[in-house]
Amino acid sequence: MGCGIFICTLLALSGCSTFSSKSNISKVAQFKQDTTVGTEDISIAAVGLVDVPYRYGGNTPKGGFDCSGLIVYVYNKAAGIKLPRTIQLMSARGRSIENQPPAPGDLVFFNTTGEKYSHAGIYIGQGRFVHAPSAGGTVRLEQIESPYWAARFTEARRLTPQ
Repeated sequence: MGCGIFICTLLALSGCSTFSSKSNISKVAQFKQDTTVGTEDISIAAVGLVDVPYRYGGNTPKGGFDCSGLIVYVYNKAAGIKLPRTIQLMSARGRSIENQPPAPGDLVFFNTTGEKYSHAGIYIGQGRFVHAPSAGGTVRLEQIESPYWAARFTEARRLTPQ
């Protein structure tokens, strides 16, 4: 009787070892259709810069960042996307995702000075974005639904490599 259990177990285990990898390849092929593929690197790179000091005109981790410098640096390093240096010019790039949910790597724009596009950050998912806020601060992670940012949100835009 013990021998019968052993043989059944051995057959079951050997069945696992002969599982065809071809069927696994077809199962994961669908992941190539994910619309956010490639943009996760942007959000990961942005999160990696949290706590870098703010510096007006800054555009490197060593020298610090302002909001547009952070975005230009991250998009160039993580995705090879070259962006103009000002928030105003960036706001004309890519496409608005007005009635769609944002995806990690999208740009989020805010009106913080009375201009529609006066501040921006990089959306990283789950309602959070990374940005370089102001003099005396550091690059940080914020909730877009917080009262301050929600009241000033103007648009999200999706950029793609050119």
